[in-house]
Amino acid sequence: MTVAPLDACYLKITSNPNPSVPKPNNELVFGKTFTDHMLTVEWDIETGWGIPEIKPYGNLSLDPSCCVFHYAFELFEGMKAYRTKDNKISLFRPDMNMKRMNKSAERICLPSFDEEELIKLIGKLIEQDKHLVPEGEGYSLYIRPTMIGSSNGLGVSIPTKAMIFVILSPVGPYYKTGFKAVKLEATDYATRAWPGGCGDKKLGANYAPCILPQRQAASRGYQQNLWLFGPEKYVTEVGTMNVFFVFEDSKTGKKELVTAPLDGTILEGVTRASVLELARQNLNPSEWEVNERYCSIYEIAERSKKGELIEAFGSGTAAVVSPIKEIGWENEKIDIPLLAGEQSGALTKSVAAWISDIQYGRVQHKNWVRVVAEL
Repeated sequence: MTVAPLDACYLKITSNPNPSVPKPNNELVFGKTFTDHMLTVEWDIETGWGIPEIKPYGNLSLDPSCCVFHYAFELFEGMKAYRTKDNKISLFRPDMNMKRMNKSAERICLPSFDEEELIKLIGKLIEQDKHLVPEGEGYSLYIRPTMIGSSNGLGVSIPTKAMIFVILSPVGPYYKTGFKAVKLEATDYATRAWPGGCGDKKLGANYAPCILPQRQAASRGYQQNLWLFGPEKYVTEVGTMNVFFVFEDSKTGKKELVTAPLDGTILEGVTRASVLELARQNLNPSEWEVNERYCSIYEIAERSKKGELIEAFGSGTAAVVSPIKEIGWENEKIDIPLLAGEQSGALTKSVAAWISDIQYGRVQHKNWVRVVAEL
């Protein structure tokens, strides 16, 4: 029996007869507004991928015994499309999202797919709703590709059926406060991920257990958790983002940009990779080091006391770059300097600009940008 691959050439499109009107930017709450259409494509272990369909946004119909409900056969990606200065709609590094999505699928025994074909299908979906892509700095179209196991029955086994669906959400800044520095609670009483686990995959099961520690940190006045791991108290991530620190050696004056290594517990962030690549391209190596290494909360606290901690920020698709101004640790405050009168450090501000310029088309980068529609 022939097993069909995912193929965009078989796409079926059913247009929404009631197209919506774009909301004003000031009414866009992250992830609360959705476009007129969605993409679905089903998979069967015997026949492979079925016919992709773009259809009006609506509910899914699933059996109550469906394995996604009981055993968390679910993964997702977070991507964005941007309206550029020349009125094109472009995706930012979609190949990296598709590669990570397939790695997540492999980890929980869901089917793989042709990455280029799904990018084509997402482009066709955006083409249907391109009039709803918001305009303006900080505004974009958030893209949520999702794969679920959809076979029925309560036995714990490899799913024999699955589904990819993609929905689109016009969004503004992830945080209501916009580009504003946040306070973190260094968290060692709960663990986000561990060696041999699946913290480096974008599975829904990784996220729900983090909400309680976040609420606990919020009750103490912090916006997010700074996740620590092991007896060394290594810093891993911040909230649902990768995290970077900037140190300056008080003796040599040399600066270092540091983030945790990809050791199987750290999410392989697309923004993380972009920050590292741009930093290595743009920073003078005689003045800077860019390192992926373990960094403990003890080192951060010590270097803060010596005046060597000069910046910190989180990176991720939703917020892109989020400056950090304070870390709470063992009933003490670790203050992180900000530029006078501003909400970030100098490198944080530069990194945000480097990425934004590419995303909004002010700087051309043929390898990172894929145009999918024109207005």
